[in-house]
Amino acid sequence: MKVFAFVSGLLLSVQLMAVNLNTATIEELSSLKGIGKSTAEKIVTYREQQKFNRINEIKNVKGIGEKKFDMIKKDLSV
Repeated sequence: MKVFAFVSGLLLSVQLMAVNLNTATIEELSSLKGIGKSTAEKIVTYREQQKFNRINEIKNVKGIGEKKFDMIKKDLSV
């Protein structure tokens, strides 16, 4: 039973981890609410040219406005 609780807790903590804008894969970025593969690819292209220093810089990526940012900001990190 203790092992089950440990594994459950570990899985939950992994799910709660924020997606790092500077290291996330297209698949990880696509897992964010409202972010599809196309937008995830734009995020990767943007970071290849300029590192993200703050999460709100994601709004510089075409297709991500204030509303979408508000939906995902709790799930982002740099």
